[in-house]
Amino acid sequence: MRTEDYVTLGEFRYSLRRFLRFSKDYLRAAAGLTPEQYEALLAIKAFNESRSLNISELSERLQVKHHSAISIVDRLADQNLIRREPSATDRRKRHLELTVKGEEVIEELGVVHRNELRARSAEMIKLLERLRE
Repeated sequence: MRTEDYVTLGEFRYSLRRFLRFSKDYLRAAAGLTPEQYEALLAIKAFNESRSLNISELSERLQVKHHSAISIVDRLADQNLIRREPSATDRRKRHLELTVKGEEVIEELGVVHRNELRARSAEMIKLLERLRE
């Protein structure tokens, strides 16, 4: 690898860290959520457009252990942001759905995060393109 590659990798990770810091601070202030809880809401929203998501699938999407996914789901359910619905085909499984409140929260948070990424995208794309060279 060239020195420029290390510089670009470092700059790209720094750019990601700045976005993640913005996100963490915003989530805490605006909604009292952790980044993992927000990511769970995003995954549930994305899957509900085509099909529902279960806890095992959420665990994979978040790259956390199953018991950690259950803990995240419990907290989101306690805040009335999601609900667990029994599977029609397997009574052991629960499908996750956003509540009305969850839909409202993910809409607000999603818009702010999309706008922030749009503002940062030129820099991030430039760095990614440098890594492709």
